Amino acid sequence: MARTEQVELTCLCMITKGDMVLLQNRVKKDWKGYTLPGGHIEPGESFVDAVIREMKEETGLEIKHPKLCGIKQFPIEGGRYLVVLFKTDEFEGELVSSEEGQMEWISRSELEQVNIVEDLPELFRVMEDDSLTEFQYVIENGEWKVVLK
Repeated sequence: MARTEQVELTCLCMITKGDMVLLQNRVKKDWKGYTLPGGHIEPGESFVDAVIREMKEETGLEIKHPKLCGIKQFPIEGGRYLVVLFKTDEFEGELVSSEEGQMEWISRSELEQVNIVEDLPELFRVMEDDSLTEFQYVIENGEWKVVLK
């Protein structure tokens, strides 16, 4: 059995301001709805440098001291898709949106009133519950299932 596999590396960041969280109203058909901003980690790039760069590109904000708070993963053809999860409440700059979607500050109490992506509540649990570190999609009997560890 091979000990290496193909891995696509990406990152997401939960940027908070009090009880508000910065979400992107994503317009791409593959994952439409309000979700955390993020993007791909370039070959050889550190995870921290990648999340800082991606947040600047996606939100216009320069984040400070991003804290690693978990991993999300799911199988893809030939390997796995790995999302390194970060969070921070330290940032500066002016908020902008990108072609991927409108950036909006949304209070926790308003989350039920907007079209969030399906797995956002579980993702938040992993990112905020110190007893959890992993969000994994597994396929059982042809169905995708979320496993939190």
